[in-house]
Amino acid sequence: MSPAARAPRGVGVYLAGVQLLFALGWVIYAAYLPELAQQMGLDRRWVPWILALDQVIFIVTDLVVGVWSDKAAAVQGRIARGVLALTLVSAFAFLALPWLAPAASPALFLAVTFVWAVTSSALRAPPLTLLGRYVAKPAQPAMVALLALGLGLANAASPYVGLALKGVDPRWPFLLSALALAAVTLGMVAAETALARQRPATGAAPVPAPPGLAPAGGIFLAAVLVAAASFQVHVFLASAPLYRAAGGAAQLTHLMPVFWVGFNLALWPASRWARRRGPPLALAHGAVLGALGVAGAHAAPTLAALVVAQLVAGAAWALMLCSAFIGALQFGSSGREGFYNGSLQSLLAMAALSRLLVVVWVAPTPAQLVGWTGASALTFALAALLVVVGIARVRGWPAVAAAP
Repeated sequence: MSPAARAPRGVGVYLAGVQLLFALGWVIYAAYLPELAQQMGLDRRWVPWILALDQVIFIVTDLVVGVWSDKAAAVQGRIARGVLALTLVSAFAFLALPWLAPAASPALFLAVTFVWAVTSSALRAPPLTLLGRYVAKPAQPAMVALLALGLGLANAASPYVGLALKGVDPRWPFLLSALALAAVTLGMVAAETALARQRPATGAAPVPAPPGLAPAGGIFLAAVLVAAASFQVHVFLASAPLYRAAGGAAQLTHLMPVFWVGFNLALWPASRWARRRGPPLALAHGAVLGALGVAGAHAAPTLAALVVAQLVAGAAWALMLCSAFIGALQFGSSGREGFYNGSLQSLLAMAALSRLLVVVWVAPTPAQLVGWTGASALTFALAALLVVVGIARVRGWPAVAAAP
């Protein structure tokens, strides 16, 4: 393998590690937030509202940081230096949270949480901007798969992390998480330098496209939002009641990661399929497969059948998420990678917000959540329909890259 080929793959593994640590930090935060709220004298019923506020912040800052990364990309090394600076601030704010909770006022705690949420957006859209600017299109799907693997591994580990943290002083997990993420992010400048060396092979810097969202890009992102909302309902609301109804309550900790096992195993073939068929069509394929997997989970007669359906649903989400990231890179290939990736990250945060608002406003029962699984299957199908209509009516979809 040539040095030019090794550098992007090594950077991809590095960025996967960054995403893994970033996502694990969120898992630790969500696991300890009820305890920290109690230390401040806040009722636990406020915890979902704090998590919802975090998502509102992400919706805004992901887009802002994405647009900034487009402008920063004009100067080599500026994205990495900006990400590094913001991440160090984020790590310091994250580290301060468990120390503030017992002594500080709720207002100060929420202010520091706000700083953490705003600055942590530096690790969402900018890494994808780097991939879009410096990595040749044929290599982008594999890099996206590596990036998504970090998120998938963190989600798969989250039930076990929650168990391991029971009874542990929150200051230690927060300290280790903040230091690990800050230390790993120190390599971001070297990562951008390694990717920048690939530019001679990929041509000159792109000419910026005019501002605004192209019609094709708008339909594509709308389909992603519908699919992401369906994913949030199925995985984070309905899966646990489905397992309990199928007789798996005693094994719930081991069953909840099954979806993410399917997701992680499917990432590599999903990225290749998105490259072969093009992101819009691959997104539609993933949505159809997701509808089948979720419907199968809803109708599963046994626990074994439910496990198989969850593996299929996880693989479908891998195909949809890879297609979404690759599509955002391709729609933004005229110098607007940050804008499209920031928009995509904002929509994913919007989908998470919708799930949290359902929890606090509707407070559905387990039986209702099981019933909603059928609705999730229908909305996955709606996402596929949106893409098909877009392909039929709108020009400007990213061209299909021929696979080797």
